[in-house]
Amino acid sequence: MAENVNQAFDIFNKDVVNLTKENTDNARSSRDWLIDQLLSFPEAIEDFPSDFPDKHIRYGSFARNTKIIPLDDIDLMYCLHGSNAYYSIDTVDKTKYYIHTENSSNELKKMSNDDETLNSIKVVNKFVGALKNVPQYSNSEIKRNQEAAILNLTSYSWSYDIVPCFHTVEHFYLIPDGTGNWKATNPGIDQENIKKTNQNYGGKVYQLVRTLKYWNANFTIPKIGSYLFEVLILNFVKNQGSQNKFNDINIKDFFYYLYQNIHYDVDDPKGIQGNINNLTFEQQTKISNKAKECYELAKLALDFEINHKNQEKAIENWRKIFGDKFPKYE
Repeated sequence: MAENVNQAFDIFNKDVVNLTKENTDNARSSRDWLIDQLLSFPEAIEDFPSDFPDKHIRYGSFARNTKIIPLDDIDLMYCLHGSNAYYSIDTVDKTKYYIHTENSSNELKKMSNDDETLNSIKVVNKFVGALKNVPQYSNSEIKRNQEAAILNLTSYSWSYDIVPCFHTVEHFYLIPDGTGNWKATNPGIDQENIKKTNQNYGGKVYQLVRTLKYWNANFTIPKIGSYLFEVLILNFVKNQGSQNKFNDINIKDFFYYLYQNIHYDVDDPKGIQGNINNLTFEQQTKISNKAKECYELAKLALDFEINHKNQEKAIENWRKIFGDKFPKYE
C-alpha cells in the first residue's frame, strides 16, 4: 500500500524488482569462492590449460548491477592462456574465429581438432569435468550449454554460467560459439557503458534499467532479449540528453522512445556484432504497439498525479502497466 506514486515506486522496486542486499552479498561470496576453485584447476586438474588470471571477467547483468528478482544465474568468463596459439577469421563468415594450436601447449593441443584448431566444445567440456572434481559441487548439476559450463548449485537458487575465453592482442575476447569454433566479445565495454551513462545522466540509470526490465520480463509479448533491451534503454538515456530526477517520468518517455524506435537497427556498443536488433518485423510491431499503449497509460498516470493531484488514479494507471505487484493506493 502506498500514499503516493513516488512511494509506490520505492516499495515496488524494493520488494518486487531489486535484489536484496543479503541475496547479493551471499551471491558475491559464493561467486568468489567458485573463482578460487577455478584458479586451482591448472594445477589440480590433469591436462587443464594455464590460465590468465588478470583477464578473468565477472560479466552479465549481475556484474552490471542490472539483475532483477529472481537471481537465477551469474556469469563468469575464465580466461585461458594462449601459450603461443593464434587466431584467424573465417574468410566467409566474419563472425567465426579459429584458434590455431600447432605452436601451443600440449593441454590445448589435446582439445584440438585434427587440423590443429582448438575445439571450443572440448574446452567447455574440460570445465564441466573439472567442476565435477570439486567435492562441494558433487551433488550439483553440471553440464554444457552452448558456450558455457553450467553449474546448478543445490544450496542456492542461482546457477553459474562459466565461459572459457582467450584475450587477444587487440583487447577483445574470443569465447565459444556453441558449434566448436569461437566468436568475439568484449563485456568490459558494456560494463563501462552503463557505468558512464549512469554517472553522466543523473545517477538513476541503474534503477531505470531494472524497473523496465521487470516490465519487459512480465508484460511484453514477445520478450525483448535482455542485452538488446539494456542497450535500448542506454541509447534512450543518451538521446534524451538529460534525465528527470523522477524515474516515473523517464519510464513514460522510454515507452515513447521504444514505440518510435524498435523498428530501427540497434548498433552493438562493442562494435563487434553490428545490428543486434534481430526481432522480426511482426515482433517489432507487437512491441511497438505495447509500448504505445503503456506510454498512453503513463501519460494518463502523470496527468492525474501532477495536474489533478489524484494519487489514487495515478497509481491505478501504473498498476495497469506493471501489474498487481505494483502497490495499491492506501
